[in-house]
Amino acid sequence: MTLANVRKFAKQDFPSVKSIYQQGIDTGHATFQESAKDWHEWNASLLSSCRLVAQMGNTVTGWAALSPVSSRRVYAGVAEVSIYVDLKVQGQGVGSALLAKLIECSEQQAIWTLQASIFPENGPSLSLHEKHGFKTVGVREKMGQMKGVWRDVVLMERRSQVVGLPKG
Repeated sequence: MTLANVRKFAKQDFPSVKSIYQQGIDTGHATFQESAKDWHEWNASLLSSCRLVAQMGNTVTGWAALSPVSSRRVYAGVAEVSIYVDLKVQGQGVGSALLAKLIECSEQQAIWTLQASIFPENGPSLSLHEKHGFKTVGVREKMGQMKGVWRDVVLMERRSQVVGLPKG
């Protein structure tokens, strides 16, 4: 288990977040994004709540955040997970600590379903999400191209056991 402290994201964390995001992009198995977003694009793409960073000592070692899946009001309780961990500390529990706290935060914000779209080649991310109660709901074939190659994504989701349950 890691000794990472998970806390709310602060704007001054963004240079570290952007660097970790770029590391994920560079693996070729984290996102269709080709380069890390700048502050304005990153900030606008995410919900204002549930933005977290993991910190070991004075170093940000990972981040997690949620983005809306739709602007339609009926989907206000459904969000997409983004989670990235510095390559130097992967496998040390940072991702697990972040995802556990992100789930807790999402439920505090009345989000009943979390979803994640993960490349099938990203075994550690698939395992991490499964460990935290995400289930595979399908494979979306040929969702997009990277460098001329069509890529599939595994669609995983987690239903809250706290939020959105029928009353009585």
